[in-house]
Amino acid sequence: MKVIAVGRNYAEHAKELNNPIPEKPVLFLKPDTAVLKNNKPFYIPKFSEDIHYELEIVLKIAKEGKFIAEKFAHKYYEELSVGIDFTARDIQKQQKEKGLPWEIAKSFDNSAPVGQFMAKSEIPDLQNLEFQLLINNEQRQKGNTAHMLNSFDQLISYASQYFTLKQGDLIFTGTPAGVDKIKIGDQLRGFLNGTELFNFEIK
Repeated sequence: MKVIAVGRNYAEHAKELNNPIPEKPVLFLKPDTAVLKNNKPFYIPKFSEDIHYELEIVLKIAKEGKFIAEKFAHKYYEELSVGIDFTARDIQKQQKEKGLPWEIAKSFDNSAPVGQFMAKSEIPDLQNLEFQLLINNEQRQKGNTAHMLNSFDQLISYASQYFTLKQGDLIFTGTPAGVDKIKIGDQLRGFLNGTELFNFEIK
């Protein structure tokens, strides 16, 4: 199982990090050791002093596919959730300044918490799907799929041109604006269309 993550898929988030809006999806990978499930706590790693949260809608791939046409992409996932793409922003900045890959800032252990999944059939409109992050009961991020630069189907089709998608793979579809630093004691709660799908603590 692998995690395919998408960067800069919401224009406002790209702007808040002073990044250009990409012409094509920006993809990177996280290993299976990045996935954190069942509301287990996230422990801030010793190598970073600036871990940022990034709330994202997560798709679970339902069957193997390669070179998937966009018009058929909807057949390749049946469940969705919300998750966090944790980013060691200080490490990422250091790597970028040196022109080096920044996997260590994105793909470290437990950097991809994911909530419970809900059936796609329960969602009335995938093009108008709201998701929300509360930290200590205060809203920090709120997004809607209507603002995505690339839709779920476009992302699945594009990713499958480069990577064979396998059953159980996860696609993190990008974060809206509002990312910021976490601290010990924070309680993170993620919602999809008003349904809470994760609730875990930072330690």
